[in-house]
Amino acid sequence: MSAFKKRRPGLVGALALASLLTSVSVLAQQPQRGQPPPAQPPPAQQAAPAEPKIQLSTLRQSVQRLRDQERALAQEREQRFRAALQREERRAQEATQRRNAAEARSNALDKQWNDNEKRIAETQALLTDKQGNLGELFGVTRQVAGDAATMLSQSLLSTQYAAPTEGEDRAEFLRRIAAATALPSISELERLWYEILREMTDSGKVAKYRTAVARADDPTTEDVDESQMTEEKDVVRVGPFTVSSDGDYLGYQPSKKALFELSGQLTSEFRDLGRSLQSAPASSGYQRALVDPARGQLLSRYIERPTWVRRVENGESVVYLIIGVGVLGVLLAVFQFGYLLMTRLAVTAQLRNLDNPKPGNPLGRVLLAFRGDGSKRVEAAELAELRISEAVLREVPRLERFQSFLRLAVAAGPLLGLIGTVIGMIITFHAIVASGTSDPRLMADGIGKAMIATVAGLGIAIPLLFINAGLASMSRSVTQVLDEQSQALLAQSARDRA
Repeated sequence: MSAFKKRRPGLVGALALASLLTSVSVLAQQPQRGQPPPAQPPPAQQAAPAEPKIQLSTLRQSVQRLRDQERALAQEREQRFRAALQREERRAQEATQRRNAAEARSNALDKQWNDNEKRIAETQALLTDKQGNLGELFGVTRQVAGDAATMLSQSLLSTQYAAPTEGEDRAEFLRRIAAATALPSISELERLWYEILREMTDSGKVAKYRTAVARADDPTTEDVDESQMTEEKDVVRVGPFTVSSDGDYLGYQPSKKALFELSGQLTSEFRDLGRSLQSAPASSGYQRALVDPARGQLLSRYIERPTWVRRVENGESVVYLIIGVGVLGVLLAVFQFGYLLMTRLAVTAQLRNLDNPKPGNPLGRVLLAFRGDGSKRVEAAELAELRISEAVLREVPRLERFQSFLRLAVAAGPLLGLIGTVIGMIITFHAIVASGTSDPRLMADGIGKAMIATVAGLGIAIPLLFINAGLASMSRSVTQVLDEQSQALLAQSARDRA
């Protein structure tokens, strides 16, 4: 319609122009009032005015044709616009109908929601009335299931019970019961009772069964499939405490519920106990067995404890120095002990035969020194006493040999240990400064070195103290024999002179 209105002024102007030309032509053809008609022109002059008449007629027809075309175009556009308007009205009516239907459905759903909420509240109130004392039972069941789930997941007995092909594992089942928000069924209560009862009864039994055992860690087998790192073995379980296989004790990994070989083993005595227990028949009565009351913790600590060689390596150079001093002291003490033992036996033999002195023992050499040439007794008392004193003094250094070094080692051992202690504390303080925290794991290395050095120093000082006391006692006994026999010889010489 807007396009039609824009083109209408041009048509009106054309029509007005055509009407004006027509009227002009008509007025030109009519004579004026009171004037005589004009004289007839000659024939040649009358043929000229016919041309304007033909042009005005053609113009009128053109204008009429344009007007008809404009009218037809306007009617067509009006029909098209009315059809579009009708389509839009139909769409608006359909949208209104859909809106009304949606509002009706929303109202119906709201009503159904309210009805359901009311029914749920009524059902919940009825359930609460019907439960009665079952609510307290439900609370106790959840608490017991939670405690049992933690205990059963850490238990060695999980390796004996195969995982169910269908359904839940016992630990997973107990966790689900502990986290449930609804009352358990009768079958679930029965299974809860059964799992707890089975754990209690089997904890007091020794069982033999076959299960998968993971091999010890081997750095050369990192690319091997995990399934190839396990091996089916016959194992013996002593309650929930220890598990062994052919004398080798096994560890338990709760996260995988699997047994694994320990990196180290116990002494042969404990391994023999495991073998005898595994080979014992079921009706053999009582058998000795190794039981870890901490359920494997003490066994792991016992196996992981370092050897003496490892302890010495941890103590570093100070411990090597302490051990070197101790070994040297022991070797010298053993040598001196052998010498004193042989000397004491020789002196004892010489005491039984004083008339025949031999130069192979201290007492024989003292007797020979007293007699001079070995055949006659010395007449001068002063000379005899000097010879005896000289002979005894000559024997004392060999009898007390190495005792001064042993006394030095006894005194130096704790001092060397103190040096190692100071070095260990320096290492500890450096670790604290480097890390910025007092983490016990960082301090353990330095403190361990300090304690090892202290123990090593005391370890050589205490035994060498007793060894030195024993050697001193043996040397004093031989020296005392020499002094007694020397005084006896002087007394006998004085009696002979009298």
